[in-house]
Amino acid sequence: MIFKKTRIQGVCLLELERIADERGFFGRLWCQTEFAKHGIDSRLVQCNLSFNPHPGTLRGMHHQLPPHEETKVVRCTMGAIFDVAVDLRRDSPTFRQWVGAPLTAENREMLVIPPGCAHGYLTLTANTEVAYQMSVYYAPQHGAGVRWNDPAFGIQWPGDVKVIADRDRNYPDFKP
Repeated sequence: MIFKKTRIQGVCLLELERIADERGFFGRLWCQTEFAKHGIDSRLVQCNLSFNPHPGTLRGMHHQLPPHEETKVVRCTMGAIFDVAVDLRRDSPTFRQWVGAPLTAENREMLVIPPGCAHGYLTLTANTEVAYQMSVYYAPQHGAGVRWNDPAFGIQWPGDVKVIADRDRNYPDFKP
């Protein structure tokens, strides 16, 4: 695995390190030792899958509050998404900043979102499937979110939002 740091501490883009031959290629998607070596929570307690039939579907921006903050590893297994992490850690030098990356079935890249960051994505194609690995169990009573278009963050989405849950659409303005 190739770990590429972003401008937000703890958010990194992971590329497969491919070992190729006439059969195709092989690459690791998960390695507890490698994750720990890069300072990433290497617990893996839950894996989820979302399917989105329509392009322009927005899911997010979600996070869990203490003591249930989570590390997420996100990968698009079918189709394409624009994946975003927003830094909500008040003591961070990148507080309220965001990073985004196109994740596709073809590029096979993954985004690591650390605790204290909100996460969301916009589907870029129809029939998109996204796999998540999490370091802690989902705790609905500690679930929270920020609005996808809140001016406090200025996220530049690469397309129009056509499908979004009421909950995600109606998060209040962020209060720094």
